[in-house]
Amino acid sequence: MEIIKTQSLIKDYLLGKVRVRALAGIELSIINGEFVAIMGPSGSGKSTLMHIIGCLDSPSAGEYYLDGDLVSKLPKSALAGIRNRKIGFVFQSFNLLPHLNVLKNVELPLMYSGLSARKRKEQASRILDSVGLSDRLKHRPNELSGGQRQRVAIARAIVNNPSILLADEPTGNLDSGAGGDILEIFNDLHKAGNTVIMVTHDRAVAERADRIIEIRDGMIHNGDLAD
Repeated sequence: MEIIKTQSLIKDYLLGKVRVRALAGIELSIINGEFVAIMGPSGSGKSTLMHIIGCLDSPSAGEYYLDGDLVSKLPKSALAGIRNRKIGFVFQSFNLLPHLNVLKNVELPLMYSGLSARKRKEQASRILDSVGLSDRLKHRPNELSGGQRQRVAIARAIVNNPSILLADEPTGNLDSGAGGDILEIFNDLHKAGNTVIMVTHDRAVAERADRIIEIRDGMIHNGDLAD
């Protein structure tokens, strides 16, 4: 079953009086449970595509279907609700709140779920244990290594049990050892049935995926199986 489908997806931006086309008619299909890597040079449109897939932005034209529902025409308020329920995000820069400890950072997405404080703590603790951080619950982000901070970011992304996990250069700020550990977590999440979509410039990282999609000049140029 297709979990993501785009048809003739176009995204334009205005830079002053100049209209710039970031996406030029993207036709994309991703199957539920697939692990896909998106590659492309800087300015190719891969991050723009990720933002639309993640319901952080809307296309200028074309259609985007998520779980069979047309979401490309929805208002921002409706997109926010879909994003909170169905999509988890992991960013290169972690995006953790520095004044909150690890446990509180991971609890944040649950604040809108209606769970009691006790249930939120239990769920966040369980997820942190699954990424190997049960002994770091009270630490703040600046007391952790880069790899540990990315583990916290992954825990926060999956605490709501989203159907899709989007990762934008998740190993970009990590050394090779920590980066390898993070990729193993993504592999485990994929094996557990999650749909994983990862933007990366690193061919070796991309080859961990089932399929590599290359974008240049706002268009998909292939959709190859990873080696």
